[in-house]
Amino acid sequence: MSNQYFQQPTINKHSNAWVGFVVGSFGISTLLVALGVYNLPVNVWIKGFLAMGILMMVQNAISLTKTIRDIEEGKKIYNKIEDAKNEKLLSDTNKLKI
Repeated sequence: MSNQYFQQPTINKHSNAWVGFVVGSFGISTLLVALGVYNLPVNVWIKGFLAMGILMMVQNAISLTKTIRDIEEGKKIYNKIEDAKNEKLLSDTNKLKI
């Protein structure tokens, strides 16, 4: 049996341009929201409340994306283990036939 079905998956890396775009757009959007909250015609405590809410929302968005990524990576590891078990079972079966 050939190993063409059990090759390592390729890892797609992000280009430097894409990483720069993502970091830049995050920075610009954060700056614009901060300026918007700062220039609101309301009391300081309302501005503080809005700023805390925005910071918590950004923190939770980062946590959510990390959690989703960890779940997907866990599925990949589980699938690799299952593939290795199946490969061993197939190779043992082939040895018995020979």
